[in-house]
Amino acid sequence: MDRQRTLTTAVTCSGIGLHSGAKVTLTIRPAPEDHGIVFARTDMPGRQRVRAHATKVGGTNFATTLIGDGYIISTIEHLMAALNGHGIDNALVEIDGDEVPIMDGSAAAFSCLIDCAGVAEQSATRRYIQILKPIVMAENEKRVALLPADGFAITYEISFPHPMIKIQRFDILVTPESFRDELSNARTFGFLSDLNMMRDAGLANGGSLENAIVVGNYSVLNKGGLRHPDEFVRHKVVDALGDLYLAGLPILGRFHAQKSGHALNHKLVVRLLEEKDSWRIVEGRPARRGHKASALPADQPIAQKHFREM
Repeated sequence: MDRQRTLTTAVTCSGIGLHSGAKVTLTIRPAPEDHGIVFARTDMPGRQRVRAHATKVGGTNFATTLIGDGYIISTIEHLMAALNGHGIDNALVEIDGDEVPIMDGSAAAFSCLIDCAGVAEQSATRRYIQILKPIVMAENEKRVALLPADGFAITYEISFPHPMIKIQRFDILVTPESFRDELSNARTFGFLSDLNMMRDAGLANGGSLENAIVVGNYSVLNKGGLRHPDEFVRHKVVDALGDLYLAGLPILGRFHAQKSGHALNHKLVVRLLEEKDSWRIVEGRPARRGHKASALPADQPIAQKHFREM
């Protein structure tokens, strides 16, 4: 049976916020069935709580931010990606500041925490949002789509006019194993030329070569270089995994993106929740013949037809 999952025990980490630079401690605790992912601000009176859901998103500028009653919890995407990638349905995330620690700039630390805690199956059947028909959005050159599929697959394409990046594409059928092995250690990245602009805007105050890939004019400045030749697009997949989990349930479908980011990912999730005839909630993972969730053929991405029709 396809059961809901939580952690076996609580796990804790500490670090600094990428944008705030402030030290923060985060604990992920087991939670009961049908609890979902909920954040609690332990530094606030009453330990204020907010559900990790698209309706609670208050910002998508260089990070995804939840907004509560007079407080925020920012840069949640890497943690949410790890919870999504490992199939964790229910967890209470306690945090004593307004930004999730960036750790090394990837989801690897959170993936390791989940592995260390262990995963516990619960009695309730797992529920999914099953995509029934395509949902497609575009903004200028950016494109995103959700398409029917048996499992959960992602195809992501990026394009940057920089010799270290250029055009990159990544296809993956997301499972706990593929997330851990192929995605979790892909780090966030930024351009040295944008650093002053970001700091003038109050961003990246905690950023360094220890927690982000920094791209200079012609090379990566980090000692040791990249962890993967296509680490840039892999990290975009990580971000998307976190953003899509804000639908409130895991998705059965294929996500296809071209040049997208947090803002358009979020708008797609909002559109998904609005277009109720495009999906249904199912218990367990049903079979849907003809919509296999394998990697897309490199020469003919399924979503391209829908993109051209916009």
